[in-house]
Amino acid sequence: MISTFGFRVVGKANNGKEAIEIYNALNKKPNVILMDHRMPVQNGLDTALILLKLKKPPKIIFTSADISIKSRALAIGGLTFLEKPFSVKALHDEIMKALAKS
Repeated sequence: MISTFGFRVVGKANNGKEAIEIYNALNKKPNVILMDHRMPVQNGLDTALILLKLKKPPKIIFTSADISIKSRALAIGGLTFLEKPFSVKALHDEIMKALAKS
């Protein structure tokens, strides 16, 4: 879906630990990261906390069905929160807003 918007996907992780490893290995860091909360090994909140402490933190859009973590996700520095299921238009709009803040 992301590619159909014309955006380039530079990585995809199956869990939070893998996401950190992929992010650190990238020479050119992504402008926006879509982050779910419920992931094996390391959840989205813990992963976001690590990424958001970096010198140049990425913009993180949380996309989760777990609405109970919305306020925490935003409080730790998540840019926005999309509750699953969400529309393709809503995702596109949030990515565009995030890129405008880059």
